[in-house]
Amino acid sequence: MVLVFTGLILFGIVSIPGVNASPARPVIIEGDGVHGPRNMVWVPTGEFLMGSDHKLAQPNERPAHKVRVHGFWMDRTHVTNAQFAAFVKATGYATTAERKPDWETLRVQLPPGTPRFPDSMLVPGAMVFTGTNRQVNLSDYSQWWAFVPGANWRHPQGPDSNIEGKDNHPVVQVSYEDVLAYAKWANKRLPTEAEWEFAARGGLEQATYAWGDEFAPQGKIMANVWENKPRPFPVVSPKAGGAEGTSPVGTFPPNGYGLYDMTGNAWQWVADWYGADYFKQQAGHGVIDDPHGPDTSYDPDERGVPVNAPKRVTRGGSFLCNVDYCLSYRPSARRGTDPFNPMSHIGFRLVSDAPAPL
Repeated sequence: MVLVFTGLILFGIVSIPGVNASPARPVIIEGDGVHGPRNMVWVPTGEFLMGSDHKLAQPNERPAHKVRVHGFWMDRTHVTNAQFAAFVKATGYATTAERKPDWETLRVQLPPGTPRFPDSMLVPGAMVFTGTNRQVNLSDYSQWWAFVPGANWRHPQGPDSNIEGKDNHPVVQVSYEDVLAYAKWANKRLPTEAEWEFAARGGLEQATYAWGDEFAPQGKIMANVWENKPRPFPVVSPKAGGAEGTSPVGTFPPNGYGLYDMTGNAWQWVADWYGADYFKQQAGHGVIDDPHGPDTSYDPDERGVPVNAPKRVTRGGSFLCNVDYCLSYRPSARRGTDPFNPMSHIGFRLVSDAPAPL
């Protein structure tokens, strides 16, 4: 039994058999607009092992090292299409994908000396998962990703798609720049990478997943990831028009802090610059207090991209993650993403520094 406070109302959520449980699991405190921000939950101050030395961990997740974060409020779910639509209606904001690309933001992601693209190629749009009609070698993601003119948050798979009936799905096709604009309007901010991982773990120290160590406890699916699909990645169903995508927020059980979809569904932007070796730099320095990431980006692993090209951290994995390719539906999994590159599997959630609950 996990105790939950919503304002001054106390009720219980029954834990799922097979999911890691501990007497130390936290009390869930939800804001109601009076006692804490509405639709946010309190993540308490705490110390934890960030990263992982598990056999599934990638080099950029290693080594596990001690970190302390101070309490904050976090959105219970990803920011939804409906919430982002309210922001756009109020401000008239046009997202990165809805504007003509800026050559300077493209140039820094390309090998030095790359000729400027002709203006005819610099059209509004975004990266879309298109999938394949057969199994392919997984070393080349260009086989299942494509830049689609006209793709944006209203049309995540391209101009012939829409978000009708998906108000409660995570908004996707938003860049880091777009997220900062929304955060300013909402009077919130992006979490740091450390805050995000601490929250994602939900009080479970070094568990493999946000809910425990078993992927599907008693056969129960706990997140929207590719493992739930009947086809091997990245093969899509022609009957479904090739579309794979998000599920409504809150479809799967919350973690120990009352947070939904901290892994799976859609990747989540966080505040930090991405450093592939940042965890190695932090290790051996005792408990790191509220780290905010490196001062610049460093990623030697993406072919064809300069190692110091600007990248921000994204966390949590998405509906595309699977054991054969990405396996990023784990709290310690991390990657760097071009901050001006909206994609059909990247969304976000925010945090607030509103006063702690009484």
